[in-house]
Amino acid sequence: MHKTLIAAAITATFALSACSTTNQESNQAAMVQTQNPFMQASTLQYQAPDFTLIKDEHFAPALNQGIAEHDKEVIAIANNSAAPTFDNTIVALEKSGELLNRTSKVFYNLTGSNSNPTLRQVQGEMAPKMAAHSDNINLNPALFTRIETLYNNRADLGLTAEQDRLVDVYYQRFVRAGAKLTESQKTKIRSLNEEQSTLTNEFAQRLMRLSKEIAVVVDSKEQLAGLSDSAIRAAAKDAADNGHEGKYQLNITNTTRQPVLAQLENRILREQVWQASANRGLSGENETASLVARLAQLRAERAELLGFESWADYRLAPQMAKTPEAVYKMFGSMVPAVVANTNKEAADIQAMITRTGGDFELAPWDWAYYAELVRKDKYDLDASAIRPYFEFDRVLEDGVFFTLKALYGVSLTPRPDLPVYHPDVKAYEMFDEDGTSLAIFYADYFSREGKRGGAWMSSFVTQSELLNNKPVVVNVMNIKKAPEGEPTFVSYDEVTTMFHEMGHGTHGMFSKVMYPTLSGTSVSRDFVEFPSTFEEDWAAHPEVLANYAKHYETGEAIPQELLEKLLKSRSFNQGFDTLEYMSAALLDLEWHSLKAGEPLQDVASFEAAALKKHAVDLPAVPPRYKSTYFAHAFPGGYSASYYAYMWSEILAADAFAYVQTQGGLNREIGMKFRKTIREVGNTVAPMDAYKAFRGQEPTTDALLKRRGLN
Repeated sequence: MHKTLIAAAITATFALSACSTTNQESNQAAMVQTQNPFMQASTLQYQAPDFTLIKDEHFAPALNQGIAEHDKEVIAIANNSAAPTFDNTIVALEKSGELLNRTSKVFYNLTGSNSNPTLRQVQGEMAPKMAAHSDNINLNPALFTRIETLYNNRADLGLTAEQDRLVDVYYQRFVRAGAKLTESQKTKIRSLNEEQSTLTNEFAQRLMRLSKEIAVVVDSKEQLAGLSDSAIRAAAKDAADNGHEGKYQLNITNTTRQPVLAQLENRILREQVWQASANRGLSGENETASLVARLAQLRAERAELLGFESWADYRLAPQMAKTPEAVYKMFGSMVPAVVANTNKEAADIQAMITRTGGDFELAPWDWAYYAELVRKDKYDLDASAIRPYFEFDRVLEDGVFFTLKALYGVSLTPRPDLPVYHPDVKAYEMFDEDGTSLAIFYADYFSREGKRGGAWMSSFVTQSELLNNKPVVVNVMNIKKAPEGEPTFVSYDEVTTMFHEMGHGTHGMFSKVMYPTLSGTSVSRDFVEFPSTFEEDWAAHPEVLANYAKHYETGEAIPQELLEKLLKSRSFNQGFDTLEYMSAALLDLEWHSLKAGEPLQDVASFEAAALKKHAVDLPAVPPRYKSTYFAHAFPGGYSASYYAYMWSEILAADAFAYVQTQGGLNREIGMKFRKTIREVGNTVAPMDAYKAFRGQEPTTDALLKRRGLN
């Protein structure tokens, strides 16, 4: 008789002490299953997770049972004696794995946004199991034979355009996973996949531990000159919360550049903060350098097995870029102008250092601080004067939500009745203009222990007409929350990130496709950032700004003169911003252009050589991410794909410029963008979707203008 993994595990446990299975033991096993909220679909609207019921101990048994059930379903599909059809193979696969999908969506969202030691332990245990499960599906020869048969005969199957695309996506996915390899090659690739899964999980966990380990503790308030009173109080609270009562703690975000460096007057402390950021992961118990070297090596081995020269070649083949050479060419064409612009900025900053009495050469920890002085001098802009006009709630509701309504006709209504996984998280329901409910949205914007660095969008439930699923989406950021009772202010960079992530969010929430595999953001890496980057530029649109940039106390609009200074100042430091991004993207590509058989690389030496090769090795402008904390490229899903932000920005800038010729902020052009880009998911090839909106392929003209580099 078939036994679930949970029942089998419980039976085995009792057998150790009793040597037999009793009715009481069976009843206890059944009780565990019925008490686990993942064993049935959530009864909340759109199957939103019921966080009042979910406990840490529910994940492991539900994930294990989910894998077992999915394995059984896939084997039944693969071994079906009936000839393969779209319904009995592709649709059957789309409907399979319900328990595993439901559980893993919640689990992996929480391990990124609200982790703890228990979840991290489960994550480590599940990593090789999930990798093996994926291989069991992708390397199943009987299943691939069915998919290949459908692929080869798809012209005669009477498929819709969406169905035809789905068959193609399945076929390419299986081939790229190794379905056509020999048995010995499949054994090898399974081993590589398991190691990669284990190492990426370990990388992510070490990064999370490092963020706490490298926080800078400051003894006196005087050392924090330049920080606002609110920021100092927050630093005092963070120190007290971590056992440093009477001191101040400066937390380190997951980028080389640290926001606090723009305010701190104390140069020694600035250097201490920067060094903590830039040198993390090179040594110590939580070093990640060895993981970087091995991940690059094993990915090269995997690419060779699959018939590619490098991991970069493998990853880019199905993308819009197609080849690493195309990306190198894109960056190479921009490097001279970007470096020249950056050198001009550096000269201005060095002059400011001298002018203000400094007798030292510009260093990385000086750039942000003196850049703000230059910005203030050039544009007569006082950052402290701007701050009161960017209060978090107003930016979200009167900026981000206002824009969604103006362009796409949707509104978001708070849903305090829906349970959340942390008190800082807020739930909303999205409604269309005609009152139709579209989605559930969770806003998780504030930093905390247990949340990885950065900003992202994810889904608890993916939209699918086949499964009758409406989307349940979350946006996550790491904004520093003000002390209790005080307003939280955001920088203009954080404002644009809020718009950006909502661009991803609406890509998921507006999705209107049949099959989950093609839903929402399931598009190529160098297209997925296009709708989100497009959304960023609305933050600076005059009508949008006028609606949210208001004084937090008086409600008065930001003075026009101050606003104009802010917008003009945005062109300053674009050389730095672009160069630090490009340097990181080039590092990512160089690591993943290594060939199989090359030895493990020394991280510091490899980085230096890669940056020099592309003439982006300016000492004062290090990469946005160094290899040892490059979460996108190593533990994350952007290996050999960090370039995608720039590639997508070309599309976004071109599209936004086009929209301005069509009247700017208006419903007609917004709905066209919604229908041709956001609703279609991956049912349409990316460039075809873009041309359906724009009418032609993009040029780089608008990108250069957007970044002030033309």
